[in-house]
Amino acid sequence: MGYKIAVVGATGNVGREMLNILAEREFPVDEIVALASRRSLGTEVSFGDRTLKTRDLDGFDFTGWDIALFAIGSDATKIYAPRAAKAGCIVIDNSSLYRYDPDVPLVVPEVNPQAVEGYAKKNIIANPNCSTAQMVVALKPLHDRARIKRVVVATYQSVSGAGKEGMDELWDQTKAVYNPTDNKPPKKFTKQIAFNVIPHIDVFLEDGQTKEEWKMVAETKKILDPKIKVTATCVRVPVFVGHSEAINIEFEDHLDEAEARDILREAPGIMVIDKREDGGYVTPIECVGDYATFVSRIRQDPTIDNGINLWCVSDNLRKGAALNAVQIAETLGKRVLKKG
Repeated sequence: MGYKIAVVGATGNVGREMLNILAEREFPVDEIVALASRRSLGTEVSFGDRTLKTRDLDGFDFTGWDIALFAIGSDATKIYAPRAAKAGCIVIDNSSLYRYDPDVPLVVPEVNPQAVEGYAKKNIIANPNCSTAQMVVALKPLHDRARIKRVVVATYQSVSGAGKEGMDELWDQTKAVYNPTDNKPPKKFTKQIAFNVIPHIDVFLEDGQTKEEWKMVAETKKILDPKIKVTATCVRVPVFVGHSEAINIEFEDHLDEAEARDILREAPGIMVIDKREDGGYVTPIECVGDYATFVSRIRQDPTIDNGINLWCVSDNLRKGAALNAVQIAETLGKRVLKKG
């Protein structure tokens, strides 16, 4: 016996990836529906070897459906997620709307799988920000061993994190660089993204942080440990898919780089590629389509007593969004629903 699954926002980058991953991982599905806005009504999307036609989200009745994977913006989620939850369908939401709600668990299954059991207060589980998800997967096993005091992270985030419009803008501006008569001024981003980097993701807050940076701080504390101090600089780079992070970690106890490497090799969801030679590390283009969070460049930080540096790369459309949502559904099935 399997589940009745709704994928909400099925025509977007993340929604399509959710359908792909559900099929790839052979999630026990008895029935599946692809939902989208009326302007996308009838659009065809793939689910394994099947083709689904999208149905209208606005008129859909969630009664009798087990799980809804939401991949729409916060404004639409605010309308439809409570409707689905009230109908008895458990919502796994990819937007930022519920991440900081104390009655909604924020879950990365490799880190805090037990948190899914708190879903019942609102019948909603939140998926974290893409940059946070891959980082906490790498931090968790190290934190268990030596207790993390402080994290300093600089991100290098691909344009797919800004949706299809971000990917289109990079593509159009890249072509325009070689055709001077074809001017493509920035629309999605604040400055030209082609052949450039932009130290600005989301809106600025009063203290000078951007909201993306604040999210990494707040979500790491909620998922992993409220005592950890986190400071982030989030940068958009001209890469289509794949987020990268340079992470500096300060521990309470000494942790040797060799032991850190061994711990990460054994940790769930992580692939260590760390050779001290040309090309002995993973770059974003190499992680596309993979489930793993890749860790490279593991080394001691000689400027502090208990410090480690590492490089962390992951497919943001997968681990940062769609894969994590499906993993939450799998964890929910094992721990709570126990079907399939």
